[in-house]
Amino acid sequence: MPGVTTYFFRGLALKASIGFLAKEKAAPQTVMIDLEYDCRDKDGATDEIGSVLNYDEVRAEVAAIVARRHFNLQETLCREILASLIARPEVLRAKVSISKPEIYADVDAVGVIMEARRS
Repeated sequence: MPGVTTYFFRGLALKASIGFLAKEKAAPQTVMIDLEYDCRDKDGATDEIGSVLNYDEVRAEVAAIVARRHFNLQETLCREILASLIARPEVLRAKVSISKPEIYADVDAVGVIMEARRS
């Protein structure tokens, strides 16, 4: 009987054009992205890449979204990544966390977490 498997990425560091302040628009900033997503296991799963959601595809899609344009808000970037994950038919639930580690000298990072479930 198929179950559900949770996959994750921790600390995916990408350069992004993000922020609404002039200094943020002047140069790309590092964003740290964590992903967690549940996929229904396929019947007859094998030890072949075709039986799972390929990590390379997910990472490439996230990187493409980040590189696609300027984002004023972390919330907007987070929503777009979340929507791309939950749009995949095999994904039942997805959680995305985005943070900017270089904002304040006295804070490790500021960010946002969003989650969605397939209805």
